[in-house]
Amino acid sequence: MNKLLIVGTVAFDAIETPFGKTDKILGGAGTYIGLSASFFHLKPAIVSVVGDDFPQEYLDMMEKKGIDISAIEVVKGGKTFFWSGKYHNDLNSRDTLVTELNTLADFQPKVPENFKDAEVVMLGNLHPLVQASVLDQMTVKPKLVVLDTMNFWMDCALEELHAVMKRIDVITINDEEARQLSGEYSLVKAAAKIHTMGPKYVVIKKGEHGALLFHDKDVFFAPALPLEEVFDPTGAGDTFAGGFAGYLAQSENISFKNTKNAIIYGSNLASFCVEKFGTERMENLTREEAVERLKKFRALTQFEIELE
Repeated sequence: MNKLLIVGTVAFDAIETPFGKTDKILGGAGTYIGLSASFFHLKPAIVSVVGDDFPQEYLDMMEKKGIDISAIEVVKGGKTFFWSGKYHNDLNSRDTLVTELNTLADFQPKVPENFKDAEVVMLGNLHPLVQASVLDQMTVKPKLVVLDTMNFWMDCALEELHAVMKRIDVITINDEEARQLSGEYSLVKAAAKIHTMGPKYVVIKKGEHGALLFHDKDVFFAPALPLEEVFDPTGAGDTFAGGFAGYLAQSENISFKNTKNAIIYGSNLASFCVEKFGTERMENLTREEAVERLKKFRALTQFEIELE
C-alpha cells in the first residue's frame, strides 16, 4: 500500500461564525489533511506535536480511520497549539482572536523510519525550515512533494520559503497569497512567476469560487459545488490538500490529466468539511456520500457544445 507522509499541526480550535460558535474542538492542518487522505487506499501518517492535554479519544479516532499516529509526539506537561478565530458574514474573511503556539514553538519533526521512503509528502502550513527538515530526513526522494503555505511566512520567512520551494513539485495557496508571492495581480502571470521558483504545478484556491491548476501552459479550473449551507470554512483548504495528495498517492499517476482529477477529488471532500463545525463532518463522512457527490461535480462541469 502506498504511503503518504503528512506534516502539519494537530491542534485545538475555537471558532465563531454567523451560524454559531464553539469551545475548544479538534483542528489543525495535519488533522484535516489526514482525515481527507484516509478516504483513499493508502497508508497516511501524521508528523506533529501535541501536549498531554490532548484527548486520547481524538488520537483513537484518527487511528480507527487508518492514520498512523506514531509520529504525533505527546509532550508531557505541554499544551497543545490553540487557535481561535471569528469569521465575517461573507465567511471569506476572518479575524484571528488567539494564537497560542505552545508545544509547536519548539517543534522538531521526526519522520518515522517506515515513512522515510514515502512516495508522496504533504507539507502542511508550517515554518519553511520545518518543512525543509522533513525533506532532509527522507531516505528516498519522494515521487511528489506538495507544499502549502500562507502570507505569514511570506512576510517573515520569505528566503527560507524560496529555498524549500525549489525542492517541491506542487504548491497550494489562495489567490491573495499567489499575488503576494509573485507580485503579479493576474493569476495567470502569478502562476507563471511561481513556476520559476520551483513548483511544476501551481494550485490556486479561490474558496467558494473553486480552484485553478497551472502546469506549463496548461490551465484547468474546477468550480466549487454550490452548497445550501456553509457553517465553518476552517480546514476546507487543508481538506482539499489532503484529497488532492491522497488521490495522487493512491493512483501513482502525476500527469496533468490525472492531477485535474485530484483537484476534483480535493474539492469534493472540502465541500463536506464546511457543512459542520471543525472536523465533525469529515469524521462521520461515508465513502458512499463522497462518491454520490462526485457525480454531482461531474454533472456540474460536463457539457456538450457544437463548434462551428
